[in-house]
Amino acid sequence: MVYPIYLYGNPVLRKEAEEIPADYENLPQLLDDMFETLHKCGNGIGLAAPQVGLSLKLFVIDLSVIEDDEHPEWADWRKVFINAEILETKGNDVTMEEGCLSLPGIGGRVTRKDTIVIRYQDENLVEHTEEITGYPARVVQHEYDHTMGHMFIDRMSPLSRQLIKSKLAKIEKGKMTCGYKVKKA
Repeated sequence: MVYPIYLYGNPVLRKEAEEIPADYENLPQLLDDMFETLHKCGNGIGLAAPQVGLSLKLFVIDLSVIEDDEHPEWADWRKVFINAEILETKGNDVTMEEGCLSLPGIGGRVTRKDTIVIRYQDENLVEHTEEITGYPARVVQHEYDHTMGHMFIDRMSPLSRQLIKSKLAKIEKGKMTCGYKVKKA
């Protein structure tokens, strides 16, 4: 099942999500639906449960859709993060352009650390603590932020946020178009 993507302005995107209990009903189906939704959106590489209207600490990432000869290790980088907690951010500050399915047509430069240590459960609810570096660390931080009620625009400079203010207003009012199914604010 393909879920609609909840857009900027919807309250579910701004509240801290709840943990998923071990007996959560239909978790395998939800995970399949999350990946299917992500792939139907075209250019997305990560999707958090709040983006599909579910206030759950869950996100999925699939870097295999990026065709990049310089990073063959991404070909199989497809992961589920349940009840994740970033324990540490470290390393160098790296500034890159980010975008978001919940903010169609908006991009912005965001500075993040290039290494994280994260504790999470996988699709089988097995707990892991892992150090992730480079671009995958950035994507994990972006999706993790969604489960904490934050969006990448919160990490942009005040001037950059001011420059996108009218675009954000258009999204909130539903006066935008994109190539995937959405749920307006």
